[in-house]
Amino acid sequence: MEPLTIGMVAGEPSGDALGLHLMQALRQHLPHARFTGIGGPRMKGAGFEALVPMEKLAVMGIAEVLRHFPELFSIRRRLTAHYLSERPRLFIGIDSPEFNIGLELKLRSAGVPTVHYVGPQIWAWRAGRIHTIRRAVSKMLVLFPFETAIYERAQVPVAYVGHPLADQLGNFPGITAMREQLRLPTGGKIVTLLPGSRVTELKRMSGLFVATAERIAEAVPGVQFLIPFVSRETREIFEGALLSRAAGELNMSMMFGHAHEAMAAADVVLVASGTATLEAALLKRPMVITYKVAALSALVHRTHAHLPYVGLPNVLAGEFVVPEFLQDEATPDNLAQAVTNLLFDPVMRQRLEARFEKMAGELRRDASTAAAAAILPLLEGAPA
Repeated sequence: MEPLTIGMVAGEPSGDALGLHLMQALRQHLPHARFTGIGGPRMKGAGFEALVPMEKLAVMGIAEVLRHFPELFSIRRRLTAHYLSERPRLFIGIDSPEFNIGLELKLRSAGVPTVHYVGPQIWAWRAGRIHTIRRAVSKMLVLFPFETAIYERAQVPVAYVGHPLADQLGNFPGITAMREQLRLPTGGKIVTLLPGSRVTELKRMSGLFVATAERIAEAVPGVQFLIPFVSRETREIFEGALLSRAAGELNMSMMFGHAHEAMAAADVVLVASGTATLEAALLKRPMVITYKVAALSALVHRTHAHLPYVGLPNVLAGEFVVPEFLQDEATPDNLAQAVTNLLFDPVMRQRLEARFEKMAGELRRDASTAAAAAILPLLEGAPA
């Protein structure tokens, strides 16, 4: 008997983690299922058959996508042809909507059921995409509760599955236990710096983060900085920024990985906008959010944006609960002042921690199991 084949495309590390846990949950019901497409090391370690390296899809921002468009278009065309020939029982696009929605549109029109896991942020910008999504997606799986109504109004079948990070970080050690584990002073001021995980982000953000750390150190004697990196290349870029500013005197501990530990140990986190902002909230850590993108990307986003904030904690709260400094407002003086304010305001930090605790409870739903349960009806009658 031929194994049931499920196509999957995950375009970046966060999608690789989602894909791994979803594969594991689906195999509880379909132990002999075969998964093939684009995935990262976690998915491949679980038996995923990668047709294209995941790194080929890991680009971001309008300018960056335009620069890589010919290669991305070629990959999607080849992958579409492969799936139309192989005819998987189901296709699951994990995030990466700019790539996956177009692929899903072609597959669904050819009779292949499609699932999109992680709703595109139509609530933030480019709401018009919902019309394409309606044609492309047999089932949308969303991570945030407020998204359900958006897709239901547009007549897109949808299931709220919760956020996997809320499950993962639910029992993470608190600040005191984490400092003891990392052998950090329990009473000192600690700021964790998260300038991004991609090379393009580090190139754009490192100088800003170093200059901000210098100003914080001037205002807060003895402050210690933690900064985790995902790769040697990103660390070297940040070290280059330190050298260019002759900022070697900063009390800074660099780490490979362990971003969650570094966040949990901090009084305040200075973080580039993205998933890391949600991670900091789920760890109940006060934060300041910042970001800079290429001028073209910023212009397009401003033109199509629907919300006054970009950080996920603010989006989920429906208001500014933590400060954001974007583009021209992202200056060392602004960021250092905001971080310092939080460092010396224990009442505000306690309020944020309580708000984030409630937020985490709303998002904790055993997401992978819930996602598998939403997907299985599309595979009814499939051999196990």
